[in-house]
Amino acid sequence: MSSHPGKTLETFPNPKPGRDYHIHMEIPEFTCLCPKTGQPDFATLILDYIADEKCVELKSLKLYVWSFRNEGHFHEDVTNRILDDLVAATQPRFMRLTAKFYVRGGIFTNVVAEHRKPGWQPPPLVDLARFETQSNTRG
Repeated sequence: MSSHPGKTLETFPNPKPGRDYHIHMEIPEFTCLCPKTGQPDFATLILDYIADEKCVELKSLKLYVWSFRNEGHFHEDVTNRILDDLVAATQPRFMRLTAKFYVRGGIFTNVVAEHRKPGWQPPPLVDLARFETQSNTRG
């Protein structure tokens, strides 16, 4: 059975919608074309999000990312477009997309775009390293 690129992002119900938990994905094979030269641009996409009611399904994400392979996009445009499409599909509490483009002409480009659901605040960070340091200094 062959797979074909597509713009459809499928979702599934969040198995723990009452809990804020971090979903982290790294997509090291993103490609699109430079809209000026037509040459390929390569990037690693890093997706971090806190789901609300829906999570993105991985196979559809893979096919969605693949769909940009023959399209011309500026780095800033494609990063924001992908974030917008993922937000529209999943309606997360928080989502950050980092696009780390490989060197072109001696320049690395990183584009970071974020979405935060209105009213959502992250819980306070628990710094376990601080507790480990304190326990190691006690007699």
